[in-house]
Amino acid sequence: MSNALKSFRGFLDTLKYLIREPSVVGAEHPFFLSLKRELDKIGVKTTLYEGLLVAEGHDPNRGMLSAHIDRHGLICTGPNEFQYAAFMTQNRGDLTGDSVSEQTYMAIAERFKQQSVQAYDPWSGSYLGLGVIDNAYICERRKNLVFEVKGLEHLLPGTPVAFVDTLLSKNGLLSAQLDNVFSAAVIVYLYRSGYQGTAFFTAQEEAGRSWRFLLEWFRRFNTHTDRLLVLDTSPYPSREHAERQHIVLRHRDANAVFESPLTKEIEQWCEKLEINYSFKDSYLEASNKKLEDAGLKRTSLGSTEMGRIVVASEGMIQGTTLQVPTTGYHTTTETVCADAVAKMLQLLKAMYVDKI
Repeated sequence: MSNALKSFRGFLDTLKYLIREPSVVGAEHPFFLSLKRELDKIGVKTTLYEGLLVAEGHDPNRGMLSAHIDRHGLICTGPNEFQYAAFMTQNRGDLTGDSVSEQTYMAIAERFKQQSVQAYDPWSGSYLGLGVIDNAYICERRKNLVFEVKGLEHLLPGTPVAFVDTLLSKNGLLSAQLDNVFSAAVIVYLYRSGYQGTAFFTAQEEAGRSWRFLLEWFRRFNTHTDRLLVLDTSPYPSREHAERQHIVLRHRDANAVFESPLTKEIEQWCEKLEINYSFKDSYLEASNKKLEDAGLKRTSLGSTEMGRIVVASEGMIQGTTLQVPTTGYHTTTETVCADAVAKMLQLLKAMYVDKI
């Protein structure tokens, strides 16, 4: 077995493990502890703050990577009543209507029927029961998805409920609720491969809050950067569209233009390593032109953690995004091509590990 294949299998083992650890938006503490344990075992310094886990190697300035670690799930809100966690009333103030999640959640209720779910303690992560979603519907008054779940009638309000999930590998494709446990696994893989820089793992991105925790860290230490690299998945409408590129970049999102030398450096590395790449904002602009020509409404350029922190820091924190193209966004069958994953790992190793 080649070293490259062994390394990729090691990444998959990490991803499989992390996928099984629940991390519903707003109840990420047990997942933070799982990540901290994995990083502590390989000698990486870790510090836990509110909504943020910071990892530092022996050369913290070697790089700055970021990934949100929350995933969509449910919260018990009353006797046998469950709502979509990201769109609870208390989160509305941080959701501005320009994210893909907000624009699509009204149409995805049917996806969840017969989905297995597990309840857990939001602090210890202790298992509290298994259930099955019997029904899901839109409540117009509460502007949220409401779920009926069999098997979890005993839960108290405030209890998080995660989708039961495992990694499926078939025909060169990987499927699970990848957003964004995938990126967390990538960063752990990089540390195991020799990465010595800094990494941020943020909470509540799906509720539009993760940038707040990250910005607080930069303000705490009175520092700034133009080289923050945010890792994530990027949704496409079909496998044909997704497989036109291995990785996805951005010049901007709906919030801000990304002004960082990283963008050009990543392009140069992609060309050197023969990695196909594209820019998501350019793809969306082309799609919007077709919609306008057909007399239809434009779609958003999307709202990212990177764009929000650029605006909030008044440009003192800059960087760019690096994503893998997926289909089945925000489901337990979000799918990515294994070759795209291998290319992202190759690119990041070349940039941050092999290039000394």
